[in-house]
Order: sequence, then structure tokens, then C-alpha cells
Amino acid sequence: MVADDTTLPVLDPGRGRTKTGRLWCYAVDNRPWSGPGHPAAAYAYSEDRKGEHPASHLKGFRGLLQVDGYAGFGRLVAKETNEGPTLAFCWTHTRRKFYDVFAANKSPLAHEALQRIGALYAIEADIRGQTAEHRKQMRQQRSRPLVEALHTWLTGLLERLSGRSTLAQAIRYALNHWKGLILFLDDGRFELDTNIVERAMRPVALGRKNALFAGADSGGKHWAIVATLIQTAKLNDVEPLAWLTDVLKRVVSGQTKRNQLDTLLPWNWTSQGQFEPVKSG
Repeated sequence: MVADDTTLPVLDPGRGRTKTGRLWCYAVDNRPWSGPGHPAAAYAYSEDRKGEHPASHLKGFRGLLQVDGYAGFGRLVAKETNEGPTLAFCWTHTRRKFYDVFAANKSPLAHEALQRIGALYAIEADIRGQTAEHRKQMRQQRSRPLVEALHTWLTGLLERLSGRSTLAQAIRYALNHWKGLILFLDDGRFELDTNIVERAMRPVALGRKNALFAGADSGGKHWAIVATLIQTAKLNDVEPLAWLTDVLKRVVSGQTKRNQLDTLLPWNWTSQGQFEPVKSG
């Protein structure tokens, strides 16, 4: 599973302005490693960004979880017992730190960091769609030496830089998250990044621009429900409007019974092909 969150302006009744709520997204897509199941995305709304929210959303979850550097996700892992999900971090977020440094001052050292990280992505392009075991083997053979060399290089570089420099800050970010960054080497199910969930957040940003805000906290919750339906349909290559129109007609008309609702899920809907028109009257 991959998780991320973004802001959502929400009207604050009685104050004449908006407040900042959050939309959390939890996505699953096993296609990069030819895994079982269907891709899906689930959104949840909260009034703030406290770590208690993902802890509540994922209570009892013990699987693989890939996230950005937000510390709130750390609450999912019990400090005393280390129980909880296996927490991996995102190379795209790490790369972005070095890119920002390079964009600001054309630092050759930041550019070298980008090239080193880029070499890892080149390997990933070669093994995308392969089995988890094959991906693990290739990462052990090809990626691990590059990762170990990168760690040695970053550690040595940090010793020579001013602690206040932006490049040093980028390096510290990478080293502070290193344990979670290198989990992909030992588990072919992990991706290098959280890009699937970041892509799932782009429609939210577009909708936020067009709608400006949710009318209330209840509107934020409704927004999350609608986003869940639309994005899951898109992940399964189903046109959302056609799917929702057909599904709602079938549910309202009673043509699809409660114990048949799973036949209307996006992946089942596509496998059945075009439905017969819903009978009127």
C-alpha cells in the first residue's frame, strides 16, 4: 500500500473564511510486480494533519506501506514492539531535495546525486512488470552496489559541507530516511517511490482549483467518497462517468441485488463487457 495526503480548503461556518482540511489517499497497485488483485485507491477526509488520522485509518494493518517523509506515519509502528506495517520511504521525495538544490544554484554535487539516483530508476525501468522475486534478484545484483556507493559518497560529502547549506540538508534528509529507502532492495513488491498515490492526488488538486473549497467537513467526507470511486475506476481503465451512470441505474432500479453488488466493482464491470440497457418502468 502507498499513502499520501494533501490539503483541502473547507468552509468554516461562522468565521467567514475557509480552514485547511486534509485528504488522505491509500492506494494499491500490484501490477508493477505482476502481483494478484486489482488496483484501487481509497480517500479519507480529516480536519487536520495529526498523525492520529492515518493511525486510525490503518489500524491493525501489518502489510507493506510506502510513504513520504511525513513523521505522522511513524505512529503506525509501535515503538515498544516494532509491530505494525513495514514502512518504506520514497526515492522521488529524496530526489526532489537534490533537484531543488540544483535548480537553485546548479550545484555539480547535487547534479551528481541526481545522476546516481537516476541510475536506480533506469534499472527499475528494465524490471517493471516482472515478478517480485526476479525484481529482488536484479536489485541485489545491479541496484545494491549503486545504493551502497551512494551512501558512502553522501556520508563523506556531508563531512565536508557546511551544516547549514541546502545540499547538506538534502543529504541529511536522505540519510535520516535511509533504512526505509533501501527496503526495496530486499522486497520486489516495493516500488522506488510513491508516484502511484501522487498521481491519484493530481485530480484532487484540479478539483480543488475548480471547486475552490468544500462546503463543510461533511462535504470533505463526501469529496473523499467520490474521489475513491472515480480514481479506482480510472486505475482499472474504466471510464468513470459511464461506470457510475450504469451502476447507479442498476442499484436504484433494483436490477442488481445487494448480494450481487460485487459484480459492479470496476474490475468486474469491465470483465463483463457492456451491460444490457437497464429496463425502464
